[in-house]
Amino acid sequence: MQVIWQKTLFVAGILFLIIGAIGMVVPMLPGTIFLILSAWCFARSSPKFEHWLLHHRYLGPSVVRWQQTGAIPTLVKLFALTSFVGTWTGSWYFGAPPLVLWGLGIMFAVLAVFMITRPSH
Repeated sequence: MQVIWQKTLFVAGILFLIIGAIGMVVPMLPGTIFLILSAWCFARSSPKFEHWLLHHRYLGPSVVRWQQTGAIPTLVKLFALTSFVGTWTGSWYFGAPPLVLWGLGIMFAVLAVFMITRPSH
């Protein structure tokens, strides 16, 4: 059972890493939160990938900063929250199915509560 859990976390880590990397370059898609989730998954499934992510030239610094302070910069919070609203609004405007809108809304609400309750710096 533990092997299945580790493999599941590894796959989730890869998916979060891909989304996070895309989010670092695509406007309206937050990247750091997905990189943090990726690091969490890798810490429990693959120390090699966790080390790679934490020491990556472009992707690592925001994750390391998070691990050291547990704080999210205010500007990052504002950008992420604006991105959540913009993405949901754009999805609604372009006619996304109700199930997608509900899924996005729930995901963004959970992420927003998480981010708002973290300290700022």
